[in-house]
Amino acid sequence: MAKLYDRADIYDLIESDARTEIIRKDWEEFLGNRKIDTVLDVSIGSGGLTLPLQDLGIEVYGSDLSEAMLSKCATKANKKGKSIELKCSDFRDLSCWEDRLFDCVVSSGNSLAYVSNEDVLKTLEQMDAHVKQGGFLCFDSRNWEMIQRENQRFYFYNPMFKDGNRINLIQVWDHNSDGSITFNLIYTFERDNHIFQKEVFEEHYNPFPKDMVIEKLEAMGYTDIEIKPFPCNVPERDFDKIDWYRVIGRKK
Repeated sequence: MAKLYDRADIYDLIESDARTEIIRKDWEEFLGNRKIDTVLDVSIGSGGLTLPLQDLGIEVYGSDLSEAMLSKCATKANKKGKSIELKCSDFRDLSCWEDRLFDCVVSSGNSLAYVSNEDVLKTLEQMDAHVKQGGFLCFDSRNWEMIQRENQRFYFYNPMFKDGNRINLIQVWDHNSDGSITFNLIYTFERDNHIFQKEVFEEHYNPFPKDMVIEKLEAMGYTDIEIKPFPCNVPERDFDKIDWYRVIGRKK
């Protein structure tokens, strides 16, 4: 089955100027008055969730496993007259960044669950190695506890429109016997009330509990840990009802 992250052209269909502005404003509200001038995103993908930080005057760096995504990320930055340093790397081994330190190290896009729970903890250690003293570590994640508790199977998106075509996306989630979840992403492309293209992708996730990652941050010496809905302007504050959340902590 094809992987969505090999198809940056499909992955980025969800993007728009309006969405980029929402993401920029969300970062601005989420980061608040924290002093952050440099951000490294270790799962930057095509940059849709991180490049808006450049509009806030923050210098952005990124790494990712997908060369196709990194290429798209560089193109987006260049179109806006911005520069960005990118490296192809698995976030479980960030040695490509050598001994460089950043004000904030981020994993965006619900990426941590692509690896085992054990490797999630390893990744947090790798991220921590590149956070300055007094800096921040940040990541976002789907609320796996809620998904598993409710045995959620479907996730719907509003239709998208591009070049006169309507694009529909639905995710169908298979809960596997080993506790992992397979996301089946189904795209249909419509013109004149007819489907003329279908694309199906499969992504595999390993749910992890929120407490596991919070305890790891605390063990590594992070304080002032905040957990907010993602995006943070969602009015719901009951964690059991939040679809997606984001965590940030400060390194002592």
